[in-house]
Amino acid sequence: MRRLAILGASGHGKVVADCAECAGWNDIVFFDDAWPKLKSNGVWSVIGDTNALLNDLAQYDGVIVAIGHNETRLKKQAELLNHDAAMITVINPDAIISQYAKLGLGSVVMAGAVINVDSVLGAGCIINTSVTIDHDCILGDGVHVSPGAHLAGGVIVGSNSWIGMGSNVRQLIEIGDNTIIGAGAVVVKDIEGYCTVVGIPAKLLNSSKYDDFQRL
Repeated sequence: MRRLAILGASGHGKVVADCAECAGWNDIVFFDDAWPKLKSNGVWSVIGDTNALLNDLAQYDGVIVAIGHNETRLKKQAELLNHDAAMITVINPDAIISQYAKLGLGSVVMAGAVINVDSVLGAGCIINTSVTIDHDCILGDGVHVSPGAHLAGGVIVGSNSWIGMGSNVRQLIEIGDNTIIGAGAVVVKDIEGYCTVVGIPAKLLNSSKYDDFQRL
């Protein structure tokens, strides 16, 4: 039996747990700082908060953070690693990943995703349902690519950025750190970072509003 602890009991956490079960993890529990008020997440139990997990890490064969907010996810992951947690990467068996692609520790790849040859993902990334990441893309730490988004070849995405649902990024585009790409946007020019872009073609909506956007 392989025991997995997931930090973050949310809807996203349910998907991570489901992917983990499909990948062979057969004993999964959640930890969340809303415990003890929150005691379940779908069919899975929530049995403690972050401190409880830190005190019980030796009981688990693997640990992963399932928190949607990019910066928080990376901070929690760093905290767990500082306590020698057995951090894992979760990949749904229905994803297609080139043997020559590289995935950072603590990342999750959902069903139907495709990651092509020589793409490199940083730590704690979320590659959501039916995403495609073409050859030679580079994603920084904590990047979330939302369902149905597509990155053409050679795209660079800075750390903590969020690629919105159904958006498309042209080949060889560079997107800076802490950037939001709105749902359905089409990115055809480089983006410096620390801003939100929306529309077809994608245009600047605002700057320095990344954290506000993630709280919506």
